[in-house]
Amino acid sequence: MQKILRKLRWEVAPADAPLAQKKNFLYVQIDAIGIGLANAASPFLPVFLTRLGATNFQVGLLTAMPAATGLVLAIFVGNFLQARRNIIPWFSAARLMVVSAYAATGLAPFLVPQEPLIPTVLLIWAVVTIPQTAVAVAFSVVMNAVAGPSYRYDLMSRRWTVLGFTTAVTVAIAGQILDRLNFPINYQIVFLGLSIGGLISFIFSSRLQIPDAPLRPPPARRSIRQRIGDYVGLVREHPDFIYFSLKRFVYLTGTTLAIPLFPLYFVRELDASDSAIGVISMTQTAVMLVGYTLWTRQNRKRGARFVLLVTTLGLSLYPAIVALTHQASWIIPLAGLAGIFQAGIDLVFFDELMKTVPVEYSATFVSLAQSLQYASAVLAPLLGTFLASQIGLSGALFTSAAIRLLGFFLFALWRPGELKAQ
Repeated sequence: MQKILRKLRWEVAPADAPLAQKKNFLYVQIDAIGIGLANAASPFLPVFLTRLGATNFQVGLLTAMPAATGLVLAIFVGNFLQARRNIIPWFSAARLMVVSAYAATGLAPFLVPQEPLIPTVLLIWAVVTIPQTAVAVAFSVVMNAVAGPSYRYDLMSRRWTVLGFTTAVTVAIAGQILDRLNFPINYQIVFLGLSIGGLISFIFSSRLQIPDAPLRPPPARRSIRQRIGDYVGLVREHPDFIYFSLKRFVYLTGTTLAIPLFPLYFVRELDASDSAIGVISMTQTAVMLVGYTLWTRQNRKRGARFVLLVTTLGLSLYPAIVALTHQASWIIPLAGLAGIFQAGIDLVFFDELMKTVPVEYSATFVSLAQSLQYASAVLAPLLGTFLASQIGLSGALFTSAAIRLLGFFLFALWRPGELKAQ
């Protein structure tokens, strides 16, 4: 077994990485397997609530609660993590708490009567929005510390490939189990079984070794106004972070605006069947696994700016092309092409953000960037559905494309480091 692990360390990390870093790479990939198992339960959670008789509003809360909590608490969580010498224990424990919610959901029908069951499940997922926020902030900090400035693409492309493959295979298996057993025991078995991924994630993520952050003396007592001023002053010292985060916010607003529009367009305009929608989703996910490798190579060959501009431009056109398409069969190759560009955006957004974040204040700055992302996740989908009711689904999709193109042009005009040089 030890020989296999020693060999795997070399296969899951760049050959020129130090041995300690290769161990971290290995643990990150095994952690991805655990999270991939747990993530496979995610698409079935709203279906479970729907079959229990939940309203559209109650199902929508599953998406809205994490974004709303993150918008309110991300900066506070970031400040808390910033004060920790090493955030690995907090990261792995918070991840375990989040995944344990699937186990709690599976156990709930055994313990709770039918009438309060839906509110109980929603309460479970409301409680874990706090550790979810901690995971969202800590994840970028931990992955950046593991990868270092030279291996971000290598680490994240490997991690997201393992994660995507594990999730895709497990979702297919879980779907077969759900079809063959009676409700609700089928969902309970799936949720309880897949929550084992949380233990795998906890065991291996807690083994990650990253440098301890220097502990600073506690600040003198200051008023809230003074502390806000200090915070604003610290952020203003890093203009590249400000400008990249704002441009990313614009682009992500265009992206999240379309999230509720695509399924509505597929069903109402294209009359796509459930199986066709499933194939569209599967195609986009599968092609992303190829995209991670492709854009990692392009980054080495042509640089991060090339990847940033090509991927943001390519994915900007996707909503507009979908709005011009009137046959579901054409969406499948389009979704595959979008998956290629989405993989590149995942990688380059992470890499470019961490380039602008001062290492000694990683948690603080990541939490601010995460807050902007949560703001987009809360507001943009509501704007998208509002526009769909006013100008139609096609018009709303064109609006999504226009906002993404605005983000692309902002990135095209942005040259990191220029402000510091002036």
